[in-house]
Amino acid sequence: MKDPNRILFISQEINPYLVEETPIRILNRQLPEYFQSHGYETRTFMPKFGEINERRNQLHEVIRLSGMNLIIEDADHPLLIKVASIQSARIQIYFIDNDDLFHRRKGVVDEKGVEYADNDDRVIFYARGVIETVKKLRWTPNIILCSGWMSALAPLYLKKAYGDEPFFSNSKIVLMLDDNEYTKPFPTSFADKLKIEGISNTDVRSVAGFPVGYEELMRLAVDFSDAVVYAAPHVNQRVMNYAETKGIPTLPYQANEDINEVCRRQWEFYQSLLENNE
Repeated sequence: MKDPNRILFISQEINPYLVEETPIRILNRQLPEYFQSHGYETRTFMPKFGEINERRNQLHEVIRLSGMNLIIEDADHPLLIKVASIQSARIQIYFIDNDDLFHRRKGVVDEKGVEYADNDDRVIFYARGVIETVKKLRWTPNIILCSGWMSALAPLYLKKAYGDEPFFSNSKIVLMLDDNEYTKPFPTSFADKLKIEGISNTDVRSVAGFPVGYEELMRLAVDFSDAVVYAAPHVNQRVMNYAETKGIPTLPYQANEDINEVCRRQWEFYQSLLENNE
């Protein structure tokens, strides 16, 4: 019997763990359940923002997956992995945590609505933390869906730093774009910070030497993705235009669809990607 397809969800926000119910949070919640009900194995990740109530949501640390230190600009950041279950959907959510970068922080903005100055470090830590955890799980995905700008570095790391590893060498990376942008550019040092073994100056030249805004970050993500999905009616037009120049498969946004129809169209889209990979 053929093994089931596997899909890894690297999400920025998932309902019900954040207070406000937004369309993208609901979609990130529904997609894993839909794919699981259609025969896929799934793993789902999100950052463990400080506003997530661990007791109410019954989070607990997974000791066997925690303990690694990730180095960003000569600073060691311990990686903590926590997990919770959405019982009604029979799915687990893995949370990437660190006391300084996530646990003590509200979300991507502070209590006054100001974006954190080190969101660039958090983006780096999140992407690398997910990849290292999936390796520890010894779980090889066929599809990797990156949702939200906090997941934007995963395509670069997967293709360049981890591309030769059997875990990810045949994975199709899909970038899901929505209308949630950050406004405070990452510092000029961003390109140097994100480099690890396997990533060259050439790979990051598009974000080197200047403050990196949302558009530059997402264009970098597009560069290393195999397909793009539009998940909102008002996705950044310049990023969309750039994605169109790459000639990769895209799934347009369709207005007035219910959530099941959105999930069904994505399922069919990913099926076609896998069929073309055979």
